[in-house]
Amino acid sequence: MNVHGNKVESRYHEVYAKAVADPEGFWAEAAKEIDWIEPAKKIFDPDQGPYGRWFAGAVVNTCYNALDRHAAGGRADQLALIHDSPLTGSVTRLTYAEMLREVETLAAIIQDFGVTKGDRVIIYMPMIPEAVIAMLACARIGAVHGVVFGGFAARELAVRIDDAQPKLILCASCGIEPGRIVQYKPLVDEAIYLASSKPDAVVVFQRPQHICELKPGQDHDWAALRSAALAKGHKAPCVPVQATDPLYILYTSGTTGIPKGVVRDNGGHLVALKWTMANFYSVQPGEVWWCASDIGWVVGHSYIVYGPLIHGATTVMYEGKPVGTPDAGAFWRVISDHKAVALFTAPTAFRAIRKDDPEGRLIGNYDLSSMRVLFLAGERADPPTVEWAEQQLKLPVIDHWWQTETGWTIAGNPVGLGVLPVKYGSTGVPMPGYIVDVVDEAAKLVPVNTMGSIVIRLPMPPGNLPTLWAQDDRFIETYLTDFPGYYKTSDAGFKDEDGYIFVMGRTDDIINVAGHRLSTGGMEEILASHPDVAECAVLGIKDAIKGEVPCGFLVLKAGVTRSPSQIEKEIVALVREKLGPVAAFKLAITVGRLPKTRSGKILRGTMKKIADGDDWTMPATIEDPNALDEIGNALKDRSE
Repeated sequence: MNVHGNKVESRYHEVYAKAVADPEGFWAEAAKEIDWIEPAKKIFDPDQGPYGRWFAGAVVNTCYNALDRHAAGGRADQLALIHDSPLTGSVTRLTYAEMLREVETLAAIIQDFGVTKGDRVIIYMPMIPEAVIAMLACARIGAVHGVVFGGFAARELAVRIDDAQPKLILCASCGIEPGRIVQYKPLVDEAIYLASSKPDAVVVFQRPQHICELKPGQDHDWAALRSAALAKGHKAPCVPVQATDPLYILYTSGTTGIPKGVVRDNGGHLVALKWTMANFYSVQPGEVWWCASDIGWVVGHSYIVYGPLIHGATTVMYEGKPVGTPDAGAFWRVISDHKAVALFTAPTAFRAIRKDDPEGRLIGNYDLSSMRVLFLAGERADPPTVEWAEQQLKLPVIDHWWQTETGWTIAGNPVGLGVLPVKYGSTGVPMPGYIVDVVDEAAKLVPVNTMGSIVIRLPMPPGNLPTLWAQDDRFIETYLTDFPGYYKTSDAGFKDEDGYIFVMGRTDDIINVAGHRLSTGGMEEILASHPDVAECAVLGIKDAIKGEVPCGFLVLKAGVTRSPSQIEKEIVALVREKLGPVAAFKLAITVGRLPKTRSGKILRGTMKKIADGDDWTMPATIEDPNALDEIGNALKDRSE
């Protein structure tokens, strides 16, 4: 069955087999969809980088492939971007020709600040068209952009500034949340103050909802620079770059120390994303596609900005929420208004919609006839949510699994190749280019339906990270050392007899809050910095809406006489200040002690099972069994 309701045999097995048998031939064929300045000297060079590099020697420009070739090739008047903002009550539409004009103008402005090929630019912006324009302008001149999600606090922005060492920061005056304005400029100023590496300048896009003060000598007004450049006809041509040159840096989990800057190169990224739009998502050039994510995350990079534009589709950028802007019918309104053929969002969004409109009554108010399929990713899609979405929409609901590091789908159900049978709880089958195994600690394959570490055989396919920014050794240590010959996903799960993959959770201390990967270890460091805290543990516990939310357990220092409730409030405020509201940290519980093994290891796994209400057994190595009862009682007291 395909998404049009016609019975078709899936081509998946045939296509996957080709990619396994001849990966270089497979990706050389896919690369014909890209406009190259110079073709690759080697499709794959195993001698470059930690595990090899794709399209070595090729010369290309990502912005040209996303805009120029479409504007010149018959799509000049087709919409490239629809910005829909219920938070401001506005809709902005830009054609490919209009997008190109804006991008080549901003690219020239960025060059005027001395930014050249290989220099870094930090983008700290909300979900507005200028953020997309900023990313593409950097790509146009070969500058490496680093988008930092606007929910991160100043300290988090500062450590990313120090790692990327940008020449320029592009920011907006504010972000908008339901009922409040979030001022961005004070956060940028504080981050620059905290950072050792200082950018040469900051360009500020003033949103009418909040006009911020500009610092003389540092800050420049975006609109004024734009007007002056347009008046002079000042615009930048595309700068040729190597396929193996970095397109962007995107920082992933970890809140302390040096962050992990995932590098995305130009050539492999172009080829992989172009392939996925038709073959995985079954979207054709000219169709309207909506990915309801944020450009601060990898999903937004790949499928709000680059994928659909490289493909010649129309992309919807949504500044709003699944509920509350104004109600649980918001997503249906967007699909109806813009005639989107597919939606890609996180299961969190559907849990929120289901909570507010369990009977799906609001769906009937909108014309969803354009929509063919719903894609879910970013966290585990629980079967009840998938089933509810299927029943309400009468459409295929496709879960898929990938990571910031991979940039596109590791495992899913490739709609464009013909839909395979859906198995609830599974993220589907490996995509062409990925050989996915489940292994034990000795890197030996485990039997089917047996839990283990999920790993990807090297080399990784095009579009995956070739390394971490300026940290090859850390890349090798983090991802390639524990399971020789494999990339470690840090996810645990199993494969069934049909090759379907079931991702059951993380193998490290990363929790998933509404699709945002956050480190509990990093949060624990923040909790431990409070002067009254002796030790602590942070767990991700089940939440009906966000999937997981962090819960902090505190043991106070001896002799502390202040009220535990006051300290708990201070802890919540401290995490918000240090990490930002994205952490959704609202629950801190003071306990007399933490349950530990006799060797002193905190029993986080058992604590989590108690908090989640799951079945658990007494660990054989526990120091004092009564400590677990105390955790259960503390949680019970808090819930009553």
